[in-house]
Amino acid sequence: MDLFELKKEQAKLSYRIKLEDSFDEIKTIGAAECQVMGDKLLATVVVCEFPSFKVKETKQYQLGNPLPYRPGFAAYREMPAIIEAFNQLDEEPDLLLVKGPGILHPRRIGIASHLGLALNIPTIGVEDKITFGTLEDGKIVVEGEILGLEIKTKEFSNPLFASPGHNVSLETVSKIIPKTIVHPHKLPEPLHIAHQLGRKITRKKE
Repeated sequence: MDLFELKKEQAKLSYRIKLEDSFDEIKTIGAAECQVMGDKLLATVVVCEFPSFKVKETKQYQLGNPLPYRPGFAAYREMPAIIEAFNQLDEEPDLLLVKGPGILHPRRIGIASHLGLALNIPTIGVEDKITFGTLEDGKIVVEGEILGLEIKTKEFSNPLFASPGHNVSLETVSKIIPKTIVHPHKLPEPLHIAHQLGRKITRKKE
């Protein structure tokens, strides 16, 4: 894993990120998450109707011998598994929520942005903590620019942090993420479903 070369690649790809909505309406929302399963990665992708969150489709893929984890380069470790699961879907979602950062990343291209470019779909990154940027009145600011938002989803729980991935505006992130929260769950409902499906399998391997 040549981190210097990967940084150069990320810097080039970041110029292709578009922060404008590429859709007129959202009828389906998907979610993608990777979980560690021994020496493998398990990718889970779900597609839900919106706004009912009725599950339309779920797919999973186990990736053996993944690249080691390196901060800032999770996309290179997790994307191969997520893409394999995503490619099994019968129908692509209008919007994909991804566990991990979008443009809220040192080179403005976290895993949600990588996936948006690779799959050519709108994506939003969702994290439960931030390691980059400064939180100011619910906005995550980097060098004077707003790259992400704090989303309070559940009373007495830590907030979530969301950022555009690709083909999505910051305004849409602020509007759509609150609409995906279903009490009492903290995560957006499609991500909650993906997480629970993944845990059913990873628990068996623990």
